[in-house]
Amino acid sequence: MSVAQPADVKRDVVDFAVVGDWMEEQGLPGGPFEDVVALGGGTQNIMLKFRRGGREYVLRRGPEHLRSKSNEVIRREARLLGALNGTDVRAPRVIAANPDETLIGAVFYLMEPITGFNPQTELPEPHASDPELRRSMGLSAVEAIARLGALDYRELGLADYGRPDGFLERQVPRWLGELESYTQNEGYPGPRIPGVEAVGDWLDRNRPAEWTPGILHGDCHLANIMFSYDGPEVAALVDWEMSTIGDPLLDLGWQLATRPEPGTTGAALVGLLGAAGGLPTPAEMVEHYGRFSSRDLRAVDWYTVLACFKLGIVLEGTHARAFAGKAPKQVGDFLHAITLELFERAQRLM
Repeated sequence: MSVAQPADVKRDVVDFAVVGDWMEEQGLPGGPFEDVVALGGGTQNIMLKFRRGGREYVLRRGPEHLRSKSNEVIRREARLLGALNGTDVRAPRVIAANPDETLIGAVFYLMEPITGFNPQTELPEPHASDPELRRSMGLSAVEAIARLGALDYRELGLADYGRPDGFLERQVPRWLGELESYTQNEGYPGPRIPGVEAVGDWLDRNRPAEWTPGILHGDCHLANIMFSYDGPEVAALVDWEMSTIGDPLLDLGWQLATRPEPGTTGAALVGLLGAAGGLPTPAEMVEHYGRFSSRDLRAVDWYTVLACFKLGIVLEGTHARAFAGKAPKQVGDFLHAITLELFERAQRLM
């Protein structure tokens, strides 16, 4: 995790005196808060790294200006990551969590710092100059989601973490409804995305009849994965805001849909790694997933099309908000271009 800005600008949203008392109630060592720095990430959530009593921590909470679901998102995230402690899934390890937003005005939790780099913004040596190492990074990312999907969520106490019944059936109407809601943004002319209806219809007509529920990360593209400095291994899957209990094969489809292709706008989502290339082919990714999962992979194209459909609509939301002045126009145009590419990829796969 990289330092994004001086932590002083965040001290007004984290009362360290209150947090210090709470930590001691949890049996954690006391003392002054040292080396406090703010960490950057893919979201607006606040993360502060600090040292106290000879131990390092990262505190994570919602953004300074909380959205309607911010506290629930962090509460769910802490619950899930806590359940993953002790498994072989590489994820941030929760030290302690406070689900009550009244203590500092927001739900928060403490986790162990992650030693690794985000390939969107950093590509150190030897990764930068070794295409085989980058290929292995892509395969390690596939292995990480396969291991996640293989966990028994009921044994981990997550039986009520999502609604797996009807999960696949809900996807097309759920996201078409989301797309329709964007028209509430003033000035937005509506979705100019060729193929939306055709892709939704194809998904409904070809939906897999049988599947096995599991833990779904929900947004597992390579920019939401941190990698080891010492090799190609995943250090941790991060940014679990979209996690639920659903069909884990959608995570595989998500990685296939967001695999950076040189020369496309979408490659920029993965930044430095997308520009460097050298990642495994889709066929290699599917084959590697099968080494760590017993799931039926014959419908993998369907899941990839669904990922293109869902992510394209998610990104279009920023484009719509840009028309209303709620997001930068340059960002909205950039994400709209990626949406068009995702729907083009979906139609090729169909």
